[in-house]
Amino acid sequence: MANYVEKVRQSSTMSRRGFVKAGAAATAALAVGGGLVGCAAKEKPEKKDDQPEVVTRNITDGQWVTAACWHNCGGRCLNKVLVKDGVVVRQKTDDTHEDSPDYPQQRACVRGRAQRNHVLAADRLKYPMKRKSWQPGGGENAHGDLRGKDEWERISWDQAYDYIADEVKRIVDQHGNRALFADGGEVSKFLSLYGGYIGHWGTTSRGAWTYTPGVVGISPQPDEGINDRLDMRNSDTVVMFGTNPAWSSAGNPAYHLLQIKKAGAKLVAVDPFYNDSYALVDAEWIPCRPSTDMALFLGIANAMLEMDAEKQLIDWDYLNTHTVGFDADHMPEGEDPQGNFKDYVLGTYDGTPKTPEWASNICGASPENIRYLAELVGKDNKVSILLAWASARTHNADCLPQLVMTLGAMGGHFGKSGHMCGLSCHSRSFSGGAYLVGAGKDGLPSIKNPLAGTENINDTELWNAIADGSYTYAGASTKKVPGEARDVDIKLIYHDSMNAKLQTIEGQTKGIEAHRKVDLVVTHSLFMTTNANYSDIVLPIESYWEKEGGFLQGNREALIYHSKVIDRMYECLSDEEIATEIGKRLGLDPQEVYPIDVKQRLFNQFVDAYVVNEAGEKGKLVTITADDIAEWGCEGEPQEGAIAMKELIETGIYQIPRSEGDGYGSIAYEKFVADPVANPLETASGKQEIYSKTLRDSINAIGYSKIEAIPTYIPPQEGYEATFKDFAGGVKGDYPFQLYNPHYLRRSHTVFDNVSWLRETWHNPVFLNAEDAKAKGIADGDTVLLTSPHGKCLRVASLSNRFIPGVVGLPHGAWVDMDESTGIDRAGSDNILTGQIQSGQGVSGWNTCICNIEKYNEALTPDAELPARIPAAQN
Repeated sequence: MANYVEKVRQSSTMSRRGFVKAGAAATAALAVGGGLVGCAAKEKPEKKDDQPEVVTRNITDGQWVTAACWHNCGGRCLNKVLVKDGVVVRQKTDDTHEDSPDYPQQRACVRGRAQRNHVLAADRLKYPMKRKSWQPGGGENAHGDLRGKDEWERISWDQAYDYIADEVKRIVDQHGNRALFADGGEVSKFLSLYGGYIGHWGTTSRGAWTYTPGVVGISPQPDEGINDRLDMRNSDTVVMFGTNPAWSSAGNPAYHLLQIKKAGAKLVAVDPFYNDSYALVDAEWIPCRPSTDMALFLGIANAMLEMDAEKQLIDWDYLNTHTVGFDADHMPEGEDPQGNFKDYVLGTYDGTPKTPEWASNICGASPENIRYLAELVGKDNKVSILLAWASARTHNADCLPQLVMTLGAMGGHFGKSGHMCGLSCHSRSFSGGAYLVGAGKDGLPSIKNPLAGTENINDTELWNAIADGSYTYAGASTKKVPGEARDVDIKLIYHDSMNAKLQTIEGQTKGIEAHRKVDLVVTHSLFMTTNANYSDIVLPIESYWEKEGGFLQGNREALIYHSKVIDRMYECLSDEEIATEIGKRLGLDPQEVYPIDVKQRLFNQFVDAYVVNEAGEKGKLVTITADDIAEWGCEGEPQEGAIAMKELIETGIYQIPRSEGDGYGSIAYEKFVADPVANPLETASGKQEIYSKTLRDSINAIGYSKIEAIPTYIPPQEGYEATFKDFAGGVKGDYPFQLYNPHYLRRSHTVFDNVSWLRETWHNPVFLNAEDAKAKGIADGDTVLLTSPHGKCLRVASLSNRFIPGVVGLPHGAWVDMDESTGIDRAGSDNILTGQIQSGQGVSGWNTCICNIEKYNEALTPDAELPARIPAAQN
């Protein structure tokens, strides 16, 4: 189907103008009648003389189809759409079984329920486009300085393929494959066959939880690091550091948190922001500054040592048998005994005890609250110590997971029911344990990039490398090598995967400069995203609603199968089809990349899908009959499983019912804690390494910054101390505020930022403390200018005492809208204010950001009233 809107018009037998009017009326009716799910009006409203005639359609008949909600919030909830005559007329969420705390429905959040307004938006890209001033040949022909400013012209697919392939050939002939940069998607596979390309690596959402955990002995992923959600109800106390699933991973996680509250647990939140998740469960709030968790945790450790003689807070047996490096008597062989953790915390050799008072001066939590936390995490309390990734998205936080592990070990909170210490975020918020159900693999071969093992640029210097021509080669995210300075001259930027790089990698101002330097930028996209806006060629792709089908998974207990919802819109193609055509023009054989067709690949995932029984044994999930194989026209053999193939497709979900005491529970580290000799960890010692020579040596060899073998406090480059001109004297500097970027219900990272329903509901202000605002002469609703060492942006102020003084909250993910005359971003893009800064293992330090905030004497048009980004070439 070439045009979805035309299909709607035909189904309704109304004009385009009439459709727009009817759509507006229907949207209003849905909002009044039940939010984004909506229902038909029961009574026809009285028509006023000045109202247009509205043509209505039946929106209760049709076929309910499971639709993908594929965005990276961690939820992966069940979304259903009602399709009638090829048109999506309604949405709903999971109603496949009765809801209960043990066996919850996989309910979608407001973002998922607005998916219809996303996929079917008026600003969907329809046709391939080229920037008018761009011409092939490189150099001055590219007119790179006009990226983000130029007009667009429509081109054919053949023209697009030829432009791209010819430029790839020219660039490789003139500069070699090291001049190609790509994200790692489908076109990247053909670039690999063509000699390779330079890729990138980074810590992304996980921050310091990317590399550190596996080296020191705490789980790098939340599914392995905390107990199952039903066991969390056995905790007497839950201490949460920087978590907010109600916004970041909406769906079931906040519901699981509520069950912990109902089970009687005491809930404590340590955070710069008393967010909606904490408010839901009336959690006790201990305010703490962003990026200061290392100081806070060291203060807690000191307080535990200080009070242990009186209150017996420390599990010395666990420390002595399951860890190395806590004190001088348990150091690794050959290491200086004075380098132990206990003596560092007590200040035995450096003369600085890491007391609660010392920590309070940095983190802002009172000494009394720090001692209170030390008592809460003592060994005799059944406590869950839970963190999200946010606190580790900070420069010089490389030892933070190691320090979290140390606190858990001091209290003995591993391997026991009701006790846990680790990550609770994304798809595993308040729900740990290995997957109980999952899809099989599609059967495609892996295409190796010849340059992958020798050329990779860390995200924290990616834009610097492209703009300035040099970078440090250090391996990859979890495969470190000693740092080596290299020159580089990138001529092509190809965004064919993770279509948000210019938006989500820190240092966006430098990123725009980098995009304006190269010979060619290509982007595959659904919309005119930031990547697309600064490109030369933009290619419209299909959404998941237009694909054949697929599997999605969030939590460990449910697997979702989504079906094709609508025919492909306009001239949109799949990434694979685009890659195939470019590959052909490069003289490559697409069969090397895609030896199996799309349908067979999907069928293979049914064949090898698995489910785990209560005994922990894996079995086939899907029953496939000879008739199924014939109907699909695929190769395969009949098999018996837990659910029929047609039933899984029709219901769209397989979920394992849970109940207290079932065989699906999970206690993290249980075998290791029971017998550390028989069940060693994958560390150098087999134990949890409070002293890790491997971590120290591997990170220091990179050369970004230095750490010790034990967790120590290193001030972040743009952390709290950097807000002062004179920290010791208490004199603030040019950037007196800390800025951090909470995830926000309007978006999933950057996705959904153009959805009108969500724009109307979530205005994307900047949050600041009411007392700070008063001191700056800022009132609620004022336009304000945020300035950092790296960029400037505008937002409307929202005053709240839920944010602590000195902290500004700018929601993550707004698509940059640069005013070229002033250099100010009008959209409030958080990464305009961050910089390309290197430290440790190459952590992306988004929450390490400083800024100033001032009243700006210009009204800012509400986002919901801004026109959609639709280039004239798309009309």
